[in-house]
Amino acid sequence: MLEFHRGGSIRNIIYQQGQFDCVREQLYGKYNFQNIYNMNPTDIHYYIADWAIAGNRLNEIGECLWYLNPFKPTCDNTFPRNGSGSFHTRLGDHCFYRPTAKYKDT
Repeated sequence: MLEFHRGGSIRNIIYQQGQFDCVREQLYGKYNFQNIYNMNPTDIHYYIADWAIAGNRLNEIGECLWYLNPFKPTCDNTFPRNGSGSFHTRLGDHCFYRPTAKYKDT
């Protein structure tokens, strides 16, 4: 949870510009239909969130800090755009990225 220590709180990280589009009611000037206000979480969603907050991780993802759905069949080699993450693995529709040496400068 390196980002948690840098961000000060989970809330600060979630609402940080460019982090989680699901907390934005608008994206690119248009209404975001996939925002959290349109979701109906079930018990399994709360279980997964509690599991992750407790520090658990999927072995396949390891120390990745970023993920995204690129809406294409391949993943870019770096993410975010500043090159602070390098591609590690793809699970389903999502690409996961580990920090690079550039990350310490962000």
